[in-house]
Amino acid sequence: METESEPYVRLATLRQLHQVVANLNTARSLADTLQTVADGVIAGLGYELACVNLVRPDGDLVVAAFAGSPAAEALITGRVGSRASWERRLGMGEAWGELRFIPHTEGWVLIEDDVPQWHTDGPEPRFEDEWHPRDRLYAPMYASGSGRELLGVISVDRPRNGRRPGPWGQEALQMYASQAAIAISNARLRANMQRALVRLEREQQALRASEESFRQAFEYAPSGMAIAEMGGDQHGRLLRANDALCRLLGRPASVMRRYSFADLVHPEDIGTLLRTSAEGGRAELRLARRDGSYVWVSLRNSVVADTADGPRFLLTHVEDIEERKRHELQLAHRASHDALTGLPNSAELRARLSSRLCSRPHAVRSTAGTHEADAYDSGDYEYGDHAYRGDGFDFGAGAEGGAYDHHVHAVAPDDEVDDGTKGLAVLFCDLDGFKSINDRFGHHTGDAVLIEVARRLTAGVRDGDTVARLGGDEFVVLADGLGAADAADLAVRLRNAIIPPIRVDGRAVRVGASFGIGWAECGMSVEEVLNSADQRMYIEKRSRSKVHRRAG
Repeated sequence: METESEPYVRLATLRQLHQVVANLNTARSLADTLQTVADGVIAGLGYELACVNLVRPDGDLVVAAFAGSPAAEALITGRVGSRASWERRLGMGEAWGELRFIPHTEGWVLIEDDVPQWHTDGPEPRFEDEWHPRDRLYAPMYASGSGRELLGVISVDRPRNGRRPGPWGQEALQMYASQAAIAISNARLRANMQRALVRLEREQQALRASEESFRQAFEYAPSGMAIAEMGGDQHGRLLRANDALCRLLGRPASVMRRYSFADLVHPEDIGTLLRTSAEGGRAELRLARRDGSYVWVSLRNSVVADTADGPRFLLTHVEDIEERKRHELQLAHRASHDALTGLPNSAELRARLSSRLCSRPHAVRSTAGTHEADAYDSGDYEYGDHAYRGDGFDFGAGAEGGAYDHHVHAVAPDDEVDDGTKGLAVLFCDLDGFKSINDRFGHHTGDAVLIEVARRLTAGVRDGDTVARLGGDEFVVLADGLGAADAADLAVRLRNAIIPPIRVDGRAVRVGASFGIGWAECGMSVEEVLNSADQRMYIEKRSRSKVHRRAG
């Protein structure tokens, strides 16, 4: 039964609620609006704690505002709860209209979910509608319209009167959540309009820029700039070049007017320049300096248009990127080379092998002594000293698209008959006795041995051959244009180069080496080539006695 004073209490609460709703529309930003929503729950609805959880673009909810406890605010503001956890909470408990109440007797199932929360322990309720510290009450906020898009959730705690809200309190909280949703939508709309106005103002300022301000910006820009003709017989000719570009290329402005960028670009980069679109085009290429050297630049084009005549000039921004290119080359080298020895690493080795292999198996000798194509279409390929030409032969290094215009078909020499065939030899090298050095003297000595072995292998091959570290104490040598006897001789020379003692910190250590010789043939995969050489290495290792394999 209502007390005599209760209507007056409700009237005062209604006035407070009216005031906090009015305050929602006075905030100047979205952040201010969210905090005003949280503060209004405390000031107008009689709760001690209020939290505003806002839906992010990815669908999860973030604690965007908190009121009532500085400690709780510092703990959970900015924390995120997943959309799935929130939907679970909003789908359970008691439905009070749009509100969702989860009593403490059911809330234990939510303890392990990821929704940020704040509560304190307390005694069991003494009467039926007493508020328990672990009770949870949520007020979803939906955007107006038929879609009912969820904007966020207001969560409240600790009513000042210590009781669960009755019908009047429930309706007040639901109404407040509805008004808060409108205020949040309006704040977002205002923010979007303000950003649009800022963009429009910037565009108008750019359009109002005078010719003099453009001249000042052009002449005194810290990076290179040029204006070139568009269309006609003089298309691309430089009309003006600023001081920064003249300094970069070491050419005076009067001389620059004799050239176009096509005259200055490095011969290897002319295709890049031609592919660069005139309007909004970008390219990274090399330009010639007066002293004959080249500098890497980033070249960006834009069109200077005339209202009546349309596009008239090409404005080119030229930025010196020499230092960045140097760093990129260094990073590319690190990615493709072994950090310890400086040799090409496993990935680079496989890339170089792959570039020499196509998917077609090599031609084979028929029993009649002639050369036949094994399931070939007509095409260009080589076998031994003979070259074959036809139409439609699609070479590719394991790739589906595109043919190699100058592909040299990789074949393997005959180990028994020296018919003059030369191939790409793959020498798989495994060090003998290296593990004992690591175990006895430590990894520092082991690393020094690997570095010296890499140096000796590199010194023992020709320019153009590849020495790569596959990993651990395994190395691979790629040597093109060798016959079977040549490859065997190379393996012997490299083994003999590795055997001499290696001095590390005043100590002489020795390792041996086992070599397996494989051949890269078109029709094989990279892994098949390496496995073939690896297997032959193990055969060679087992065929030699431990005495000859042991490190000195």
